[in-house]
Parts: sequence; structure tokens; C-alpha cells
Amino acid sequence: MRWQGIACLLLLSVLLPPAAAEPGRALPAIAIIIDDLGDRRAAGERALDLAGPITYSLLPHTPHAVRLARLAHASGKEVMLHLPMEAQRGNRLGPGGLTLSMDRARLLETVAANLGSIPHVAGVNNHMGSLLTRHSDRMGWLMEELKRRGKLYFVDSRTTPGTVAGREAEAHGVPTVNRDIFLDAIRSHAFVSSQFKRLVEQARATGWAVGIGHPYPETLTVLEELLPRLREQGVELVPVSTLIAYREQRRFKQWQASLSPSPRAAKSSKPSP
Repeated sequence: MRWQGIACLLLLSVLLPPAAAEPGRALPAIAIIIDDLGDRRAAGERALDLAGPITYSLLPHTPHAVRLARLAHASGKEVMLHLPMEAQRGNRLGPGGLTLSMDRARLLETVAANLGSIPHVAGVNNHMGSLLTRHSDRMGWLMEELKRRGKLYFVDSRTTPGTVAGREAEAHGVPTVNRDIFLDAIRSHAFVSSQFKRLVEQARATGWAVGIGHPYPETLTVLEELLPRLREQGVELVPVSTLIAYREQRRFKQWQASLSPSPRAAKSSKPSP
């Protein structure tokens, strides 16, 4: 598994153009995903009006998903499939849901139908999934399909600490990143503002961070207020695909550095006179 990850990093270093792999910024990067789009037109359109390269994740087979995806793409925004997966509490999945009872053929048929229901999809993240994302076989089937289609990434929404989805994505060579911060677990202006602050602080500490929010009025109001001033805080907003490329390039450089002997080690490795 480790060698598969290294091979993926090597491949990214070859395939990604310099501008994508290393966006050429000293600023930390954040990506913000707005989930659960497609059911409500007005909320979706308001979300699309947010400043900057927000990434939009749309539920399959919902009334407004196709229109919103096309509008997002036309305005240069990135589109994702918000893939419903079975939750431990049995929450209603809606159309296109993946369940533990599905065999491989049925699960992949459903994934294909969901991907085909939304245009311009660049990646996938899970909607719910606190049960299904614990199962490596099901996540392996999903990642095999994403890998087969090529150029699709996966974001693990991490709806459970027991998720193996991100691990399976890496094992199958699917570009991936985990969600770091949920912006609106509590729907209040104060809470969303504090979570946005945490997102920025984490990006400053680690170089990047991924936040997920929803088209709630409280969330959109905070983002409308704070996004235009984001660069003043020393952080850059990027699409998810750019953040993944940046992260993988950083990991590749760290791996390269780990293979290079330190000056002390190099000196001590010289033969004795």
C-alpha cells in the first residue's frame, strides 16, 4: 500500500503542470465545499453567488442539480457529486443512495447513474455515510470505479471517526483529501464565524484545510461577509482539485527530502582516508 502511495506521488509530479502542482503561492490554502445542493433553487443560486472559487457538491437526481451544476461550471466554479451513503442511524438517503445491502454490481450501477445525473463533475464526497464508510470492501469498490473513470478525486467528509474512505482512496490511487472543519454543525452566525476562524487557523498551521458547509442562510451570510476579506488574513481560497494537487506536491517534496542524506550523514558516509 505504501508503494502505491509513492507511485501516485511520482505520477502526480510528472502529470501535473507546475502551475497546478505548485500554485506558486506562499499563502496557506483553504477549500470550501457547499454540500446538499439541488433540492432548493433559491438557496443554491445564492450559494453560487459567493465570492471566489467555492466548490459545490450536488445531490444526484434532485430537481435543480443539473441547472445549478451548469451555472457553477459556466462561472468557473468546481462541481462535485454529493454521493448519499447509508448512515448508522438509518437517516433517509434520498435518490441514488448506496447501502450496505447492495452487492458490487448494484453499488457500481448506482454510482454510475449518480455520476451521469450531474454534468461537469470533478470529484465526489460522501453525503452521510457513517455506516458505509466504515466498510473497506464497499469503499474499495467505489474507489475502483472512480479510478477507472480517471481524473476524479474523492473528499472524505468524515461523518464518523471510523471511516476508511480516505484510506481506500489512497490505496487505489484516487486523489483525495479529508474534510477538516464542518462550518455549520450548529446553525448560528456566531458558531459559523468561529468555525471559519478555526479553518483559517488550521490552514496557517498546516498549509491547507478543507471546510464543508451547507446552503443555510446563517452559513451563506457569514461567507458573504468573510470571503471578500480572506486574503487580508493571509489565506487563499482555492478549488478542491487545486488544494489536492498542492497537498500532494508538498507530500512528494517531503518524501524526496526524506531520501536525501543530511550534510552530516553524507560526510560520515565518505570512505576513510
